[in-house]
Amino acid sequence: MIRKVLSFLPFLAVAGLALFWWLTVPGRIDSARLGGLAGDPARGEQVFWAAGCASCHAAPESQGEARMVLAGGMAFPSPFGTFYAPNISPDPDRGIGGWTVADLANAMLHGTSPEGAHYYPAFPYTSYARAELQDIADLHAFLATLPASETTSRAHDVSFPFNIRRSLGGWKLLFSRPAWVTEATSPEITRGRYLVEALGHCGECHTPRNTLGGLDYTRWLQGAPTADGKGRTPAITPDKLDWSANDIAAYLATGFTPEYDVAGGHMTEVVQNLAHLPETDLKAIAAYLKTLPGGG
Repeated sequence: MIRKVLSFLPFLAVAGLALFWWLTVPGRIDSARLGGLAGDPARGEQVFWAAGCASCHAAPESQGEARMVLAGGMAFPSPFGTFYAPNISPDPDRGIGGWTVADLANAMLHGTSPEGAHYYPAFPYTSYARAELQDIADLHAFLATLPASETTSRAHDVSFPFNIRRSLGGWKLLFSRPAWVTEATSPEITRGRYLVEALGHCGECHTPRNTLGGLDYTRWLQGAPTADGKGRTPAITPDKLDWSANDIAAYLATGFTPEYDVAGGHMTEVVQNLAHLPETDLKAIAAYLKTLPGGG
């Protein structure tokens, strides 16, 4: 009996490996969904600022126009290792100058590289998965207008077992949630939800995570430890952030709080980005935040 069971073990191992391989295949967009899309770089610039691309992909400590050179290099320490933002400038060899709209869509919607590998979720594709294809096409058109950089992207410092990229397919099955987190009850709140839950990826910092790094959607935007474990990102639910909608919109535009304090830390970058958006978008973000249930 034992010998018979043992004879099945190789078969079970192969079947298990095949099932794992099938379940963890990197996702790709159906190319038919991209038919007829033409990117508009002017609209793409607004997507660029809403998505905060320069905050992560500009070279560390760059200022002014240098922030538009998306050479990468910023470090993101985490319990799983240190990740480094890649070069996403239009350089065809070291950046993403050779990418198609489909390549960018696969990266943002599925966390899949042009070579068919999983990206680490330090790149917030779990939020970008809610982005509209037209916005991705517009962003692709705008990125092509930026200065190219020949800087080589730095390899992530990630040890076993987190360096097994194929296992990220299992992580995505568990924690990737492209559905909206909240309901929207008006066009303004729908726009605010899109900016917060998708392009702005606010939940990536303001929502707690479980031990495997997945967002805890039951505590949406209720504050969380920073990824490096050295601080805490505040809650922005109405029970903790009691500013008026006008106060929130003004803060996002200027960085000044109602108490005449100023934004600090990473929010400085966020304000620099959001200040480029029209006032209607900032008011939509504020309206959305005011609809959230209070935290526990």
